[in-house]
Amino acid sequence: MIFRPAIIALLGGSVIVSLMLVYSAYYGVRIIRQWDIRSGSELQLSLERKTYLLSTIMSYVLAFQLASLFLFIFTADDIHPLFVGAMCAAGTLNVNQYGYPTVIIKMINFLLSGVWLILNYADNRAFDYPLIKKKYLLLMVIAPLVAAEMTVQGSYFINMKANVITSCCGSLFSTETEGVTSSIAALPRIPIEIAFYASMALTLGSGIYFYLSNNKSGYLYSALSIATFAISVAALISFISLYLYELPTHHCPFCILQKEYGYIGYFLYLALLGGAVCGMGVGALMPFRNIPSLSTIAPALQKKLVITGLTLYLIFAAIATYEMIFSVLKLEGY
Repeated sequence: MIFRPAIIALLGGSVIVSLMLVYSAYYGVRIIRQWDIRSGSELQLSLERKTYLLSTIMSYVLAFQLASLFLFIFTADDIHPLFVGAMCAAGTLNVNQYGYPTVIIKMINFLLSGVWLILNYADNRAFDYPLIKKKYLLLMVIAPLVAAEMTVQGSYFINMKANVITSCCGSLFSTETEGVTSSIAALPRIPIEIAFYASMALTLGSGIYFYLSNNKSGYLYSALSIATFAISVAALISFISLYLYELPTHHCPFCILQKEYGYIGYFLYLALLGGAVCGMGVGALMPFRNIPSLSTIAPALQKKLVITGLTLYLIFAAIATYEMIFSVLKLEGY
């Protein structure tokens, strides 16, 4: 099982990413301690050449880190027929205790990697690299998390047993059982719908206001964007999935990744994660807007991030609303 091409790609990729991050973090410590753009010393010139190389390498490495989340979910869904009881990725992830922790760590690393790429993009556009120390500090936070992901993901695949009888998504995301996923599925529909549309409206309003005013409201937009991400995930499990499946009891967030549903889950998750990364990127750039070399670069980049983030969230909301309106399932109150 471990010799499937996708699993080999995930395991090999995570090892390479971890090694490159450790290598970059090592030089990151030197850069944080010894970087001085005003100096013309041999050491400074060496660090500048090194950071050109590291920035390029890390851009590709963290881009793979972003893609690996979707590759992991695709792989978990693809191999579900190998396990008795599994009907989708939900069952495959439940074959041992490492499946769902891997998903959680990968999501965290997805968001942090996206923010690092945004900071790196802004830093490389400035002539004096004003964010060089900040982005390497963030890289030193990401490195142990990616190493933890490599360990947990490796444990997940290595400890897979084909003779394990796992649970189907119907029981894992049932409102009748106990657990975190069941608690989310059992959230009262009307309040969570109100929270979902209210968070979307507030995020849209704050994003438009920040785009037009270009002031410190970027912090508010960033906070609302993160809150909208969390509420939207809960809403997807709680009630949006019911309309996608046209079943009043099916809350699984993984079956929508399958062909029967047009792989719509990938579009929904990409929109949510992309919107969250853009929102976090706006907040991450806020403290550096007054740096002279970033005074025009950061605001312009923030505006692009706001437009992109709002577009992605609106796509998610539009798909959810369309399904609610045109689904043959009609829940009480509609």
